[in-house]
Amino acid sequence: MTDFKKMNFSNISFPKIMTLDKYLVRQFFPIFIVAVSMFVFLLLLIDLFSNLVRYLNNEVPFTTIMKISLFFIPKSFSYAMPISLLFAAAYTLGDLYARNELTTIFSAGIPFWRFSVPLVVIGLFASVFSFYLDDKIVIPTLKIKNDLSRRALGQYITENNSDIVIKTNNGRLVYAVDYFDHEKLILNGVSIVEMDGEGNFISQIRAPFANWTGEYWQFSNPVIYHWENKILRTRPLLNNNSYNEHPETFRRSAVNVEELPAKEAGLLVRDLRMAGLPFFSAQANYYHRYSFAVTPLIVMILSISMGGRFRKNILLMSLFASLSVAVVYYIAEMLSMTMAGLNYISPLVGAWFPVLFFLFIGVVLVRGAKT
Repeated sequence: MTDFKKMNFSNISFPKIMTLDKYLVRQFFPIFIVAVSMFVFLLLLIDLFSNLVRYLNNEVPFTTIMKISLFFIPKSFSYAMPISLLFAAAYTLGDLYARNELTTIFSAGIPFWRFSVPLVVIGLFASVFSFYLDDKIVIPTLKIKNDLSRRALGQYITENNSDIVIKTNNGRLVYAVDYFDHEKLILNGVSIVEMDGEGNFISQIRAPFANWTGEYWQFSNPVIYHWENKILRTRPLLNNNSYNEHPETFRRSAVNVEELPAKEAGLLVRDLRMAGLPFFSAQANYYHRYSFAVTPLIVMILSISMGGRFRKNILLMSLFASLSVAVVYYIAEMLSMTMAGLNYISPLVGAWFPVLFFLFIGVVLVRGAKT
């Protein structure tokens, strides 16, 4: 094995290098398209057959079943893309090595890491694409799919929420709401406690309900309690304008962080923290939104490290190796995220540790790859 630092391929012309880059990309993409199509189809079948009995028991129309599967395609693609990249890259490099093409390239003085640069670039672009795909397409379509499935199976779940507690104005205002109607923008059973900077009680507003006017909450028959000469007294509420917490704040409390775009997920974590509610699991999932997007780049580096290690049964061995690495990686992620959700480790560590660990392993293996 040749030391990377001592390698010199300055005698290789730039056009030849570019030709090799294009050749590798042309070899890679057809295999990736076939692989991702196969894995997406497999995931759609798994989702369909896991719910088929319930669909039949509820006499769900065939068109509704197909519509549910259609909206599950983006999520299936998001799941399938990393393992498809891993398989396609490993198979491409293995096939080139089996045909002695890599040996010819190495003999020309081109190191393995330089020859694999196009795959790393593809992994980098795939990571960026994965983040925006999940944020803009996967989350909305998955929500539609879940809503369609719930309606078809008679599981009526709304976004309305109950027993909401939110702190605002640096903790000086605490909203306690019995029930929030998102469609009508109504807070039912409203109680708002106002405190000073030291946390001492100033006043409390109670109202049967409040309507959102577009700028602030309009209370119905509000009663405000306050201390006067050490006696708790009541007085009328003269101005509603200062109670202008946006309805989206209450709505975010009604959904899972995994069903929110990245920006709203970050706001949900902030709301939970300010309200004094458990936020570790939500924060870990928020960080995971970014760390999971790096997965395509990680699997590309891992696949490069496996390139050229299989000279026989390339298809079978590449598939087996890809599935094995994917299983280990996702199990490590699951354990790390579970520990972060239980506050055994930091949410930031829980989300990013598997990514950085496997990135390190991949770089080490690439440095030890044949060249």
